[in-house]
Amino acid sequence: MDWKLFGSTFALIFVAELPDKTAFASLLLATRSRPLPVFCGAASAFVVQSAVAVTFGSLLTMLPAKYVHAGAGLVFLVLAILMWRRNEPAEEPDVASAGQSRFLKTMTSAFVVIFIAEWGDLTQLATAALSARYAAPLTIFASATLALWAVTGVAVVIGHSARNAVEPRILQRLASIIFAAVGAMLLISSGR
Repeated sequence: MDWKLFGSTFALIFVAELPDKTAFASLLLATRSRPLPVFCGAASAFVVQSAVAVTFGSLLTMLPAKYVHAGAGLVFLVLAILMWRRNEPAEEPDVASAGQSRFLKTMTSAFVVIFIAEWGDLTQLATAALSARYAAPLTIFASATLALWAVTGVAVVIGHSARNAVEPRILQRLASIIFAAVGAMLLISSGR
């Protein structure tokens, strides 16, 4: 393994992902749900997205960005509406099967949000470009995926901490507004 390429790829993807919509999505999801299923869902989505990026290399840059942004924007707007209207359950059930069902539901939701939001994203395109540039797909895949996981871990920890510090209904409203803003920005960028 080329450790210099690994380190430079990790640093590039990590820094690029910090201010990204998928990091904010992970953070916001963690304010509403337990952190482990949010992380697992997001991490799974990043594995798939990194594999796609590495596999297709520079071909991903040929996808029409405006359609990708429009689709992601609509998803974020729908999520904003659903989050705004969501009613908080009075108490969580103690039954093990209900806990497992909730875990899978949260994990699936996080996977879908991150998977869709990451299509055509800067870090996915950067991973594809690096894969096209260097003949080291495993190194690029491993370093890009680990960088995305690291940012997701930071976002989930911050989101979970905010959940414990702030009234849940306020976080729900704030998350809805931010999701709507991200959706609107993506739709506007798709029109360019």
